[in-house]
Amino acid sequence: MNYLVTGATGFIGRFLVARLLRREGARVFAIVRPGSEYKLDALRRRLCVEEDRLVPIKGDLTKKLLGIGKRDQDDLVGQIDHFFHLAAIYDLNADENTQRYINIEGTRQTLKLAEKLNVKCFHHISSVGAAGLYQGTFTEDMFEEAVGLDDPYLLTKHESEGLVRQESRIPWRIYRPSLVVGHSQTGEMDKIDGPYYFFKVVQKLKDYLPNWIPLLGVEVGHFNVVPVDFVADALDHIAHQPEGNGQCFHLTADRSYNFGELLDIIASAAQAPRMAVHLNQRMFDAVPGFVKKGMSALTPRMLINQTLENLDIPPSILPFLTFPTEYDNQRAQAALAGSGIKVPDVEDYMQQLWDFWENHLDPDRDEREDELQPLPSLPERVEDKIVLITGATSGIGKASALKLARAGATVLVVARTPEKLEETLHEIKQLGGTARAYRCDVTDLDQIDELVEKVLADYGRVDILINNAGRSIRRSVVHAFDRFHDYERTMQLNYFGALRLIMKLLPTMVERGFGHVINISSIGVLTNAPRFSAYVASKAALDAFTRCAGSELAHQGVRFTTINMPLVRTPMIAPTKIYNHVPTISPNQAADMICEAVVRQPKRIATSLGILGQVMHFITPRVTETIMNTGYKLFSDSAAARGEKEVNPKRIKREQAAFSRLFKGIHW
Repeated sequence: MNYLVTGATGFIGRFLVARLLRREGARVFAIVRPGSEYKLDALRRRLCVEEDRLVPIKGDLTKKLLGIGKRDQDDLVGQIDHFFHLAAIYDLNADENTQRYINIEGTRQTLKLAEKLNVKCFHHISSVGAAGLYQGTFTEDMFEEAVGLDDPYLLTKHESEGLVRQESRIPWRIYRPSLVVGHSQTGEMDKIDGPYYFFKVVQKLKDYLPNWIPLLGVEVGHFNVVPVDFVADALDHIAHQPEGNGQCFHLTADRSYNFGELLDIIASAAQAPRMAVHLNQRMFDAVPGFVKKGMSALTPRMLINQTLENLDIPPSILPFLTFPTEYDNQRAQAALAGSGIKVPDVEDYMQQLWDFWENHLDPDRDEREDELQPLPSLPERVEDKIVLITGATSGIGKASALKLARAGATVLVVARTPEKLEETLHEIKQLGGTARAYRCDVTDLDQIDELVEKVLADYGRVDILINNAGRSIRRSVVHAFDRFHDYERTMQLNYFGALRLIMKLLPTMVERGFGHVINISSIGVLTNAPRFSAYVASKAALDAFTRCAGSELAHQGVRFTTINMPLVRTPMIAPTKIYNHVPTISPNQAADMICEAVVRQPKRIATSLGILGQVMHFITPRVTETIMNTGYKLFSDSAAARGEKEVNPKRIKREQAAFSRLFKGIHW
């Protein structure tokens, strides 16, 4: 196929061109301004393609028919299968006249050129900005319903899309990506825009505050974020589907993030203070008008603009912090069905975005390079390392085993069930990783002794021990008066089993002068979560041992890390049906915390809310106890804990949802 592309050397364009050229016999004709041919040469070298497969066509978006010469026009007539129009101004700081001229008139001339060349299909890359500031969910079939188009960027994206709909005489398809960020695998980005404006804010918080300081986040606005590789993959796939002419496709994520959530995700990647508690926009809406007016008068616009300038944030972005629109993407999802192309959760690739920004886009990076020594990467940290993980065939343990094996570690997976061990080994081998399975019930101290004996005979050492296997019991003390065995069972696995492994492996670690023990604990230890007295007590015992051992063995080269996990969606919490309706993190996110521990080797990793809970229990114990007691009374014991038949609740009460969201990640 033959393709004609505007904006081929732009950010999305580079990745799209790479996808198109993977197709057998594909040729891409790229319209480039005179003097910018070097950009196409660089792209050709990067993609390692022949000159006749990526051909420059001199043109200019500001000229009639894009300034394409008659000879080039004659050569291309009837030859172009797909014309992708990506060139536009994606800059909130650009003046209105420039945006109108490029985005609207440029699109008009591009359409006329497409018609003159008799292309088979015209693909217009628009933006969700074409919806304006629509209140609610904007569907792929909606266009005229757009409102709040006062901003030049929103207006020009809407009007340029309108030209395609109303004036095109050839088949067309329209694509509306949401906020496009860097590559989900490499973090590659070409400029600071959208969410990147807040990276500097987070960096300054990291510089001036310890990361355990809990901050307030604000639940305001809707930020729908997609990585550039998804956009390029989706464009390439949908454009080649037989159906879709005359239709619009939303290249958006299934969910949006409010401002506080997005800032918290960035802070997590930056290891900066987290947004422990989020305030809902409705709280601000309830503030009387005269109070807002008075506060506005006390904060001169000049001071606001100066503050924003110091943080490298353009004032023009402020109206978008309360962006009200959500986007339906059913048509795009249907077109992508079966392709394997989907939007990853932003939490899963924010670390890559942060690392690339810090190393390539941060305007202060040159000054900071002399001050900051970079940490080793995960592959560097686990190279030639033997990592033993208990409970490694499901949930957090399995996700961690896969990530560490992919990074190059030799992973020893320990669990009770042979079938699950074989399944996990198979998945690791599919990733090209190295692993070995050991069957062991960590509640049986004799089996632990046999396990360590086998491991040391096979490998001679364990460099990193991850005590992940655990047992949780959610039951009030008043329902456990005659269940002393609950406390014995949790102590046996969570404390004595983990302790036995540590004590058996420590001698070789001390002898070699190197070792790292990572114990998976719970946020409940920091917050003293009600209904978890058996579970929290067992984890607290392990925490106390870890602190003591760490103090003794620091000079021996042995490191200890405690991870106070928030609530995670694992089989361990499945019996408590109410957890189907409260905020949790995924096993992959939990595994990222373990990988962070492997790289940084900190004393503790915990959420900001967990640290806040510990601080509050120390500073205001009575107030904190009252809060926790409120949560205890608001929720109830499960039917199983009461000795009744469990029923899966269809939904939880409004007060329960609000409380669990306010104290996100705490076990109730």
